[in-house]
Amino acid sequence: MARIAVIGAGMGAMAAAARLAVAGHRVAVYERTETYGGAVRRWERDGFSFDTGPALLPLPAVYRDLFVKTGKEPLEACVELVQVDPSARHVLPDGTAVPLPNASRAGVVAALDEALGAGAGERWGDFLVRAREAWDRTRRPLLEEPLWPNWQVLAEREPYPAVPHRKLLRTRRAGTLAEIGAWELRDPRLTALLESHALAYGLDPRTAPASAAVLPYMEHAFGTWYVRGGLRELARAVYDRCLARRVEFHFGAEVARVLEKDGRAVGVELAGGALADADFVVAGVDPGTLGRVTAGLPVRGAGDLPGRRGLPSRLTVLLALRGERPAGTAHRTVVHAPDRDAELAYMFDGGAGTAALPTVTVLRPDDPALVPDASHEAVTLTAAVPAGAAAEELRGHTDRVLAVAERAVPGLRDRLLWHEVRTPADIAEATGAADGSVPAPALAAGEGRLLHPANSTGVTGLFTVGGWSHPGGGLPHAGMSGALVAGLIVEGPEFRGSQ
Repeated sequence: MARIAVIGAGMGAMAAAARLAVAGHRVAVYERTETYGGAVRRWERDGFSFDTGPALLPLPAVYRDLFVKTGKEPLEACVELVQVDPSARHVLPDGTAVPLPNASRAGVVAALDEALGAGAGERWGDFLVRAREAWDRTRRPLLEEPLWPNWQVLAEREPYPAVPHRKLLRTRRAGTLAEIGAWELRDPRLTALLESHALAYGLDPRTAPASAAVLPYMEHAFGTWYVRGGLRELARAVYDRCLARRVEFHFGAEVARVLEKDGRAVGVELAGGALADADFVVAGVDPGTLGRVTAGLPVRGAGDLPGRRGLPSRLTVLLALRGERPAGTAHRTVVHAPDRDAELAYMFDGGAGTAALPTVTVLRPDDPALVPDASHEAVTLTAAVPAGAAAEELRGHTDRVLAVAERAVPGLRDRLLWHEVRTPADIAEATGAADGSVPAPALAAGEGRLLHPANSTGVTGLFTVGGWSHPGGGLPHAGMSGALVAGLIVEGPEFRGSQ
C-alpha cells in the first residue's frame, strides 16, 4: 500500500483518488479552497440554484466506468441522468431556428434539410461520416492512452479525411475548421453550426485544426446529458465515492511545494509549513501553480509542447426570472453571433471589435430543484471571452450577452428579477488558473498546439491530472485523465490504457 498525496480536488483529481484508493492505496487530497469540484460549482440565492461551471455532460460513459470500477453502486444509482432532447436548438446568424435531435444522425440530417433546404442535411451528414473517421483514428492515442513519447506524430498528422478542393488550378484539402466550413459545407449557416463547437471551447476556427471536427461528432454520436439538480450533483457523487473509499480530504490546505529526494517526489509541504510524506504525488492544478510548487524540479510540462497563447475564459450570467418555464422550451439554445468576423476579431485578434455581439449558449433546464417554485425560472447564459478581459469591458459584454439572449428568451428583461455575473476572475478563484483560463480538449494536428503535457513528469513519482494535462479540458477528459494517472501508478510506466 502506497501513500499518495493529491494536490487539488477537481474532477480529474477526485477521479484519480477514487481509483487509487480502491486499488488499496492510502490517498490524501489537499485542496486550497473550502470545497471540492474545481470549476464545477453551484451558486444559490433566493431559492434559485445555478451551475457556474459546466452544465451538461457529454460522454457519460467515462463516469459510468469510474463508478463501476470504484464501487457497487453504478452512476445512475447516485445521480439522475436525463438525456437532453433536442440536444440543442440553434438560432443561426440569419435568424433561422433549427432544433437538432440528441444522438440521431438521421434526425439531425432531416432537421437541417427542413430548416435550411434540401441538401444541407446531406452535406452535414457526409461531414459527420468524415468526422467519425477522425474520431476513430485519434480516440485511443488522445483519450485512452498516456501521451506518446513521440507526440510529434500526433502533431503532424491530420486525421480528418478532407475532401479535395480545386481552386485556381490547385487542389487543396481543408486543414482548419474554417476551411471545412467554406469548402465542404458551403453554407454560412452550416459553417456557424460547425464553428460554434470550437468557440464553446475558446478555439479560433480559423486556426483550429480540421481534427476539431471530432467535437460536433462526439455530441451527435454520444448525446448530451443533464444531471438532475445540476452538474454539481455529479461532483458531489464523485466526492461521496471518494469518501466511501476512505480518501482523506483536507480543505483550506494550500500546497506550497512538492518535496523531492534523490530525484523522486516524497511528499508535499503545506503553506503553513506542515509536511505530508507520500510515495506518489498527483498534481491536479493549472500550469502556473504547478510551476510554483515544483520550482527547481526537472518537471517536463508545457514547455515541451508548442503551447497556446491568448487562452480563453467564459462569462456566465445567471438569471432569476418571474414566470414559469414555457412548455416545450429547449434545454439548450445556441444563439449564433450575427457577425462572425466581428466576433472572431474580439475573441482572437487582440481586442479588436469589442462591441461585437457574441455567440451565447442559453440553458433553461426543466428542474424544480433549481427554482423556489413553479412560477419562476432559472436561466444561465454563457459566452466565451478572452482571459484577462478588463472589468469595464466585461460589463459592456454582459449587456451584449443579455441582448443576444432575448432572441432565445422573449420578454427576458420584463421577466428579470435579478442577474448575477460570474467573470473570469471567479473562475480563477475557483480553479487557480491565471486570468480564469479554461483548457480545451486535446486535439491532433495543428503542430501540437492543442496537445497537453503528459501525465508523467520528469520527476519520478510525480504525476499531473485534470484539464491542464493530457488529455485536456472538459468533464469527460478530466475523468479520463484520472483513469490514466491511476493506471500509471498502479501498473507502472508500461501502462498503455484500457483495452
